[in-house]
Amino acid sequence: MFFRIAAAVSLIATLQATSASAAPCGSTSAGFEDWKSVMAGEAKAAGVGKAGIKALMGASYSKATIAADRNQKSFKYTLDKFMEVRGAKAIAAQGRKRLAKNPDFYASLERQYGVPAGILLAIHGMETGFGNFMGDTNVVSAIATLAWDCRRSGFFTPHLLGALKLVDQGSISTATVGAKHGELGHTQFLPGNALAYGVDGDGDGRVDLTDLADSMATTANFLRQKGWKPGKGYAEGEPNFAVIKEWNAATVYQKAIALIAAQIDR
Repeated sequence: MFFRIAAAVSLIATLQATSASAAPCGSTSAGFEDWKSVMAGEAKAAGVGKAGIKALMGASYSKATIAADRNQKSFKYTLDKFMEVRGAKAIAAQGRKRLAKNPDFYASLERQYGVPAGILLAIHGMETGFGNFMGDTNVVSAIATLAWDCRRSGFFTPHLLGALKLVDQGSISTATVGAKHGELGHTQFLPGNALAYGVDGDGDGRVDLTDLADSMATTANFLRQKGWKPGKGYAEGEPNFAVIKEWNAATVYQKAIALIAAQIDR
């Protein structure tokens, strides 16, 4: 389904405001089932329809998601160690091959959004190994679990509402799988961001982030909307490095993306 960006951004602002209401939270599965009924009322107030509410009520507490959320060790590594563990050299090499194989595709994205191929390919490689593994966790259950969990319920509740909206629109289903935190597709968009920045890159009338064209266009659109300056540098200290920070809050990740992208774009 095609999303109108301005309307979707407005919707996310509404969802964030709605999420400020006093929904309960917890640190274990205890209380999760009761919370879903409370959250359903909040979701209805935010405009979630019947399909989305049904998806919420069918969600399960995801122990795998909680385990992953409490065990994000790689972001504490030094840059060299992070690059080694994440396979930066292999990502750069594969990224160059992909660019050489399909230069017109990436050139068209840069013309439209101003984001160079290296950045898009570095993110693609870092997030899913170029689409080789896009996740194995139920998206609605993962996001619902994180919205319930007290650690970051304020951050994840708008993404839960976004996921339920995506269900309403038929863009995802109750069976859709993604990463442990509910991220979707080739570059792992959280549902609220998929709703706000999704682009129909292949022109088939819907946004499907498991489709490469849609995913790359959506990634480029996200970065441009976050302030990417066409033609400006993205190395640390250059104007577009700040935009990479909008993609991921971990400094070591930001630096790795910039370094890998430079190796691809060279």
